[in-house]
Amino acid sequence: MTLPYGFVKRRWDAVERLIGVKTARYTMVSAISVVVTQIVLAICIYGIGWTAAPSNAVGVSIGAIPSYLLNRAWTWGKTGKNHLWKEVVPFWAMALLGLGLSTVLVHWASTVWEPDWVAMLANLVAFGILWVGKFFVLHFVLFKVIEPDSTDETPPVSVS
Repeated sequence: MTLPYGFVKRRWDAVERLIGVKTARYTMVSAISVVVTQIVLAICIYGIGWTAAPSNAVGVSIGAIPSYLLNRAWTWGKTGKNHLWKEVVPFWAMALLGLGLSTVLVHWASTVWEPDWVAMLANLVAFGILWVGKFFVLHFVLFKVIEPDSTDETPPVSVS
């Protein structure tokens, strides 16, 4: 059973009105990134047979790619060239912070509990902790959109 486009669009519009466009889009991008990360994590653990920590590093690294691209373009509407030192490096620094926290939690969880799925849960917990803080850094610092101030406009000069 597929949902009609209009039904989905109305629900999405309601979510955007309720929590704001940027928050709704950031949430959606985060969900996409989590799915990508979890799929890669599962492939590395169950398919390749790697331990939890290196699997987590690969999963987080690959999941950060769609997160950066979608957040920059869709959530914050940034176009044009990516700025290495103003955008890319700080974004990856936040991803590495998340990687560090999630790797510590994933390693700890995999040594305390036996099932491999616990590593995947630990990854979700770590990124959930960082999710809110990352939104504010992206919104107010990294992808901040500077609106032109109408009071700073210089009146046109007529030349006779």
